[in-house]
Order: sequence, then C-alpha cells, then structure tokens
Amino acid sequence: MKATVDKDLCTGCGLCVDTCPDVFQMDENAMVAVVKVNEIPAGSVDCAKQAAEDCPVEAIKVS
Repeated sequence: MKATVDKDLCTGCGLCVDTCPDVFQMDENAMVAVVKVNEIPAGSVDCAKQAAEDCPVEAIKVS
C-alpha cells in the first residue's frame, strides 16, 4: 500500500504525524506533511488509514 499527501490541501496541522509517525513527517520548509516511505510497512497500514480518515482537510489518500 502507498500513501500520498496533497500538498495543496495540507494545512500542516501535524495530526497525521502524531497518528502514524512511521509513515508521515512534516516538511519543515514547506510546513506540510509528507510521506516518508515508498510502501507503507505492514504494521503501519492501520495507523496510516486512521491518519487519512482523521485528516481535517482530506489531504491524505491510502491505497
């Protein structure tokens, strides 16, 4: 599975990083979240999906 963050929608709230730090991190320069892995590790799929569900602007997609 892969995750993507739409940088145009992301507000940089950091909720995804708090929810799933193995998959997401903040880009300090752009102040938006970025995906830090090519493939979501098997043990992090649930938290990545939760981060997508919790994103207040629906900027995260997991597929």
